Amino acid sequence: MTKNSIAIFWHRRDLRLEDNAGLFYALQSGLPVLPLFIFDRHILDALDDRHDKRVVFIHRHVLRLSEQLRQMGSSLLVKYGKPEEVWPEILREYDVKAVFTNRDYEPYAKERDGKIAQILSRAGIPFHDYKDQCIFDRDEVVKDDGSPYTVFTPYSRKWKKLLTDAHTAAYDTVSLFHNFLKTKPLLVPTLEDMGFVSVEAVFPPMGVPDTLLQQYGAKRDFPALPGTSRLSVHLRFGTVSIRALARRGLALSEPWLNELIWRDFYMMILYHFPHVATRAFKPAYDHIQWRNNEKEFEAWCNGKTGYPIVDAGMRELNETGFMHNRVRMITASFLTKHLLIDWRWGEAYFAKKLLDFDLSANNGGWQWAAGSGCDAAPYFRVFNPALQTQKFDPELRYVRKWVPEFGSLSYQPIVQHEFARNRALETYKAGLRE
Repeated sequence: MTKNSIAIFWHRRDLRLEDNAGLFYALQSGLPVLPLFIFDRHILDALDDRHDKRVVFIHRHVLRLSEQLRQMGSSLLVKYGKPEEVWPEILREYDVKAVFTNRDYEPYAKERDGKIAQILSRAGIPFHDYKDQCIFDRDEVVKDDGSPYTVFTPYSRKWKKLLTDAHTAAYDTVSLFHNFLKTKPLLVPTLEDMGFVSVEAVFPPMGVPDTLLQQYGAKRDFPALPGTSRLSVHLRFGTVSIRALARRGLALSEPWLNELIWRDFYMMILYHFPHVATRAFKPAYDHIQWRNNEKEFEAWCNGKTGYPIVDAGMRELNETGFMHNRVRMITASFLTKHLLIDWRWGEAYFAKKLLDFDLSANNGGWQWAAGSGCDAAPYFRVFNPALQTQKFDPELRYVRKWVPEFGSLSYQPIVQHEFARNRALETYKAGLRE
């Protein structure tokens, strides 16, 4: 055990030192602060792909944090294991007086934090958590009677009404960096140490030009254009500050700011209605008799449906880990309505493949497409892929990039649109009558 009494700041979805709420309060605590990151085996062991680019992304940013701290004469403590097993080890190794972290709202994260809080409590160590990954959390934006919103538009109006400069002000962690624990550099486990393989991967930059944000409202729906910020993976893992992005949205683009509000909204929904992680937000939709044809699901996964905009989206996802948001809606609608495959199958596939996978947003988007979620598209709204293509990829630039065989005799749809639409309407009606 070291002689120093210390505070630990536990990094999770906040892989940055600048403008970090929990870290700010840790550095103000009067104790030298040792930052910690745990490669959580509960999460990593569940991944099928040992080449998972998200693990590569996290590992790169953990190395970046480690180097930043090394240059200050401090270090990042990095562990690989199950948090409930790692923490007792840490408490034996260090004289920990307080633990600080930022909140996570996902079911597993809340369960994990409850266990760690108990371990720390038994040792007489306080566990402090703070809001950092959203502008408003939990019960901060609710109806006048205190109940949670379930429709986005009134939520967003209240969100904007409650917003003050204080909500988007940066936490000045930089001026407190001298309070990091002075220690020799600590080793960071390699990807190979954890059973993963380092892969070549190019990730979106952490910055976004003003001009893109200013033109976002006009260009955001066209997948062939570089019209979106591609910051979602950075928001997912907290390599950028939500407060900094909200300030830019307020200054430059209300449509882009609204996307950040949707993110808060879905986090709030998951917090208040945790059943959405496994069941329909609207219970009646759990009665729909899905066809769940495995061959058709495989065709959808592989981008082989014969619908070019759907196939382009799925191939882009499989190759890059990214899919344009407009195309996410089209592919999700196609799976749930045209093929009548349970939205949970599609949600799980996206969860495996998306670099920016975020449970609340992914779940919200899939339940929106299926009609089963809060503020969802009505079940009788069935996207016509051909019309969506005409509207959002009129020159077929996106389609031809990903589906070069489009137009050949061998490229045929696996189901006809009108037939599939009518079948979906009948199936939904029957299920909702039960």
